[in-house]
Amino acid sequence: ARMSKLVTIYGGSGFVGRYIARRVAQAGWRVRVAVRRPNEAMHVKPYGVVGQVEPVFCNIRDDASVRAVMQGADAVVNCVGTFDRKGKNSFDAVQDKGATAWVFVNVPEEASASLVAGEVCVPEEGVSHLVHLSAIGADATSDSHYARSKAAGEAGILKHFPDAVILRPSVIFDPEDQFFNRFAGMTRLGPILPVVGADTRFQPVYVDDVAQAAVMGAMGRTAPGIYELGGPEAISFRDLMQQMLQVIRRRRLIINIPFGVAALMAGAMELAQTVTLGLVPPQITRDQVRSLQEAGVAAGALTSGNTSEETDAVWEGVGGLPLAVPSGRAICGNQGIGQEPSCALTLSYRRWPTGPRQAPCDRSHRA
Repeated sequence: ARMSKLVTIYGGSGFVGRYIARRVAQAGWRVRVAVRRPNEAMHVKPYGVVGQVEPVFCNIRDDASVRAVMQGADAVVNCVGTFDRKGKNSFDAVQDKGATAWVFVNVPEEASASLVAGEVCVPEEGVSHLVHLSAIGADATSDSHYARSKAAGEAGILKHFPDAVILRPSVIFDPEDQFFNRFAGMTRLGPILPVVGADTRFQPVYVDDVAQAAVMGAMGRTAPGIYELGGPEAISFRDLMQQMLQVIRRRRLIINIPFGVAALMAGAMELAQTVTLGLVPPQITRDQVRSLQEAGVAAGALTSGNTSEETDAVWEGVGGLPLAVPSGRAICGNQGIGQEPSCALTLSYRRWPTGPRQAPCDRSHRA
């Protein structure tokens, strides 16, 4: 009976998606991993028994493929995102239009006109839960195009699927992340480690904790709303880099680059990318500089001084829902579903660095 449930995970072979796929498979669900290159997603198949986890082709910009991989699904999880500001897979194409693509194909053809006119979409029978992975800082009024596109995607989903669960994680880490590992690699280049926005605060959260929150939403075990996710510590960019240096056992001088100078540097790098037709990718973009001016911390999140008993009491205030993790913490406000987060979660006491962890797959699939 448990294997009768089916979830479609868009981007299910990626950084966060593969953790979600593994957890859902362990819960006994069939998993359809929707990706652009199924032959490069074979590492997800061992997450379940033979035939339980299957990579399938899907391009979030192609309505036909989006519809095909959704057929028969009980739940949908969207993990697709991008850091590309231009091209076919730009912010708007992937995080705005792409985030709501499934909504527009999840209705009968005769209802398409009314949907485009802005009426609320009632999903086809079967798809009862939607989880959308957004990002902390999503804001329609932000100076950052990335943040605006994330907010636009959220708004489109909630307009047509008000019962969706939207997750806004802070910086996500694991042994293979592209945040800490990127800066660790930069330490090989010299005795100085330059950072933009050294005083900007983040709240790093472990990827498997985010995955567990997503699985709860897909299984209908949490209330609809927008959840901002963070780890147990809100810490400055500079302090994060100092911790990273301790882990890799290197000494480097951390130099803060002022936002104004960083914007000029980013503009020059973007120009070089344009002139070389993309052969020289920028190390940082002007949009990323704008994003770094905003703290990546969950609004109202508890970060210290709470016992597990107090934690349980807070979660009971959410409605007696199961904890995202045994030591999860949350504060819920009175906001309804909309642009403001309905809950700010501190998912666990896991701190970065966490020491050795077993990733859900080895690195053999990486070239």
